[in-house]
Amino acid sequence: MSPAGETAGTSSTPPRANVPAHGASTIESTPNSRGTAVVSENIGLVGLNVKEVRPWIRRDIEQAKQCKADAMLQALLQRASCAPETKQPELLQKCLKAVLPVCNGQVSAGGIHSSGIETVLKKYVRPGTEPDFYAPFIEATNIALVCLEEIEVDGMRAPAAAVDMICQQNDMPMHQNHQTVKSTRKPDGVLLPLNSACAPFEDEKGGKKGKRKGKRKDDVKDDRKDDKKDDKKDDKKDDKKDYTRRDTKRRAHMDTNATAKPKNLPWKDVLACIEFKRKTPGRTKGINPPPSSYTVKDCVPTKPEYLPVDHLKAGDQAPGPSQAPATQPASDAALVSSRLTAAQPSNGGSSSKRKAGDSLESVAKKPKITLDSDEPDVTVQTGTYAAEMFAANVAVNHSINLIVVDDVMWIWYYDRQGIIQCSGINFIQDLPRFMVLLFALQRFELEDWGRNKDFLPVQVEGKRCHEFKIKDEELGEVDLLLHTSHDERVTHYGLQGRATNVIPVTSEALAKKYGNLQDGMVAKVFWGEASRISEPEILEKVKEIAKVYDCVKGHVPELLWHHTFTTLTSTMREALGVSEPTKGSRVLYILVFRKFHPITKLHGKELFDVWYQCILCHLTLWKEGVLHRDVSPGNLMWYWKDGKRVGVLNDYDLSSLAGDPGPRGNERTGTVPFMALELLSAEGQRGEVKHLYRHDLESFMWCFAWISLRYENGALLPVESRPGRLDDWATSGAVTCGMLKLHFLNNLKEYRSPHIKPLMWRFLVGCFDVLDTYTFNRRKEELLSTAGEEEPTISEESESDIDGFLQSFKNTKAWVALSQLPRELAQ
Repeated sequence: MSPAGETAGTSSTPPRANVPAHGASTIESTPNSRGTAVVSENIGLVGLNVKEVRPWIRRDIEQAKQCKADAMLQALLQRASCAPETKQPELLQKCLKAVLPVCNGQVSAGGIHSSGIETVLKKYVRPGTEPDFYAPFIEATNIALVCLEEIEVDGMRAPAAAVDMICQQNDMPMHQNHQTVKSTRKPDGVLLPLNSACAPFEDEKGGKKGKRKGKRKDDVKDDRKDDKKDDKKDDKKDDKKDYTRRDTKRRAHMDTNATAKPKNLPWKDVLACIEFKRKTPGRTKGINPPPSSYTVKDCVPTKPEYLPVDHLKAGDQAPGPSQAPATQPASDAALVSSRLTAAQPSNGGSSSKRKAGDSLESVAKKPKITLDSDEPDVTVQTGTYAAEMFAANVAVNHSINLIVVDDVMWIWYYDRQGIIQCSGINFIQDLPRFMVLLFALQRFELEDWGRNKDFLPVQVEGKRCHEFKIKDEELGEVDLLLHTSHDERVTHYGLQGRATNVIPVTSEALAKKYGNLQDGMVAKVFWGEASRISEPEILEKVKEIAKVYDCVKGHVPELLWHHTFTTLTSTMREALGVSEPTKGSRVLYILVFRKFHPITKLHGKELFDVWYQCILCHLTLWKEGVLHRDVSPGNLMWYWKDGKRVGVLNDYDLSSLAGDPGPRGNERTGTVPFMALELLSAEGQRGEVKHLYRHDLESFMWCFAWISLRYENGALLPVESRPGRLDDWATSGAVTCGMLKLHFLNNLKEYRSPHIKPLMWRFLVGCFDVLDTYTFNRRKEELLSTAGEEEPTISEESESDIDGFLQSFKNTKAWVALSQLPRELAQ
């Protein structure tokens, strides 16, 4: 599936990319936004290292919205309340007063006294390096969590026993597979369930983890059931114990392992990450110590109030709230110069290519006593952790992370609509607000942390899957078993946008209705923009067209079943009071289709045949009012029928209907490496270029070149065998990608790969000669119009224009020869 991503800014962050400029009164086409999803869903297709997505993470972070700390705390408390749907504006003040005894050392529980918080915070404020922060912060947090269990506030839920949150030091590599590559991250600290925190240390001691056997059991629930059994046994052995098994386990872990380094923590269990930074590494001056006592006060703005990207690299002098620099999007050129390779920084540097033998894992963090340029900014670093958390589970609604710089903490909230950071909290001087944050998070069930409760983790034949069941008017109950550990799962790695996952799925209910499909089924799980016409609606129109035209019938996906969830991402923004809360709001969809084969598995004549079938299908749909607008290799598929390959034009979630009012929100239309040059221009990125048929047909040409030059016999070529600069199309910004593709047109012979056959090469040269001629003529017309010598070209197309543009490619000698040639002679 092809990727998309979008963000929106506030007055203190960069303007949205699709705001019309230069006097434009309307948006003619939806501009491309700058975000991780540009490449993240095509990791396997593009052949990227996971680290190569980092500059796109940065772009998402740079466009984060902002809210006040009290608004964030109020929203989190509301979520943890007994009536989360009912507004309770008094919750924050009630909770601030309720936690004061914990702050002032007046609460004890299970032999742990809250006065210990002050003791460890005094250690925290001493001079030192960044790692000196870890243990005191974690100790203070865990002492607070024990004592906060004793605090009751009317209207608030009890602590979530099924989660049993604890703070754990990490600073160890955490790995996760993303399609064909592996990532390595090292968050300094994490919040996670107690059982998950204990598991790595039990493994080291030969504990029980890994020996459990079972089928279709949620990991967390399994752990708690095991603990309950152990509790009964331990109670019988020792009735004189003062604490329950759970309290004893927590206390033992706090004493020995909470500040130790665990091995191989799984991302699927992480609730939140905590990343620390010293404003001045190795500083000799300490931080202001905690006051002698705490009272409820107004939140005092920190300096800076919000954390801009690269603030720490700008120097030790922190600007005040009014002088905090506004972040600006990373330039297109910066994205290219970074080269995005496994052994290089994300913020500039050498442009040498990654060698074939280089590891696909991200480079582990360097010692944090210096802010090395190889290390990403802390905001970007924490953003990559959020991306890992999204990828570790299915249909995650949101994630939360914490950034701690000296004595100031920022809460970061991520969902598929965008990112929100709250203003800083000085958790030493304003300990009550830190305690309120922990009080709320301690009461979070897994769904409050962002886990989707409708997708139940299960074990099937030793592999992790997810089960989804729902009542259906026609079928009764629909049962879906999503094979999320399957090698053919297409995962999303990023922060925002559609976040499409394509997962092999089985279903007894659907098998009963449709029979056993030859290649099986897949579930497409994605976050569509709520204001757009939905993909199921568009597919209904496509279905009607297919009844009339043979070139469409059988060449479009059949929607077997679908469901739209009701939760909107805008709900949190409305609670936080951010600007334009519903702009770009997203809703979760799950669609089930017949499984197809990717076009990248084909070459030569068979590639041409399937590709051309997709062109003819696309042409008819366009004329009949279905505008696809996202032609990419990931959306060109095929299947076998009667011994022949049948091409399929797939993925309509960015499509529109001819009668639709036009672009809305922040949704972009197109996958950057394959977009038409005109749409990749600065004007196109501002939405001033109308998306026409010729742009989609041009995308077909870029797709064919991409597949032919980068694949051999259906396999992605090793990096040293691929035409080098083609990879840059996927990791560059839109405008820069356009310049790279112009270089391709002007220097085509530099890109010829030894594996491509003469006829296929002549075909590519012929097609791009047509495109180059057309592009030159368009640029000439635009130049003359700016000089006033000619009237600007009208951005409309007639049916004859559409047919004529396609025919200009079909008239090339190589196209004619390839069309007539037997398949075996064109390989």
